[in-house]
Amino acid sequence: MEKSPDTVSGYIAALEHGDLEKRRAATRHLADIGEAALPALIKLMQETESNDVRWYCARALSLMGRPAAGPLLSAMKSDNNPAFRKYAAACLGAMGEKAIDPLIEAMKDADPGLRGFLALALCRIGTPAIEPLKKAMDDADPTFAECASLTLWKMGEEGVQAMADMVRKED
Repeated sequence: MEKSPDTVSGYIAALEHGDLEKRRAATRHLADIGEAALPALIKLMQETESNDVRWYCARALSLMGRPAAGPLLSAMKSDNNPAFRKYAAACLGAMGEKAIDPLIEAMKDADPGLRGFLALALCRIGTPAIEPLKKAMDDADPTFAECASLTLWKMGEEGVQAMADMVRKED
């Protein structure tokens, strides 16, 4: 039985097997469906061997924005597949400012491997993530503070400047 293109499963099938135009359309439709499509998109992103399909899933999730951040971060915590984590981190980074707080919260108790991916997402967001990262370092445990410092360092000149400002305040 062929799946209707008007259903989540139909759009998921289009992501997996459709031509470029059908994949792009399915991405937009899944993003519009929103939270009802989250489990199917995350599952496909975890299970596929195709990085192209992962990219389309990540694109749909990033278009959903903040509602997708929590479920995606939960999946990243339970699935240590580096390919999945890489595309999920790219997705969170593409969400921009909406993902900063959930990323920082997740980083606080994440395993070391996951922290690297979360840091990369924050680096992709860039400047808007600097102040929230600095604020989160206040009264943070030493492991998180070190991870946040390294994230600021990886952000380049603005992040390094923020670190220098923090050191000057401590003196």
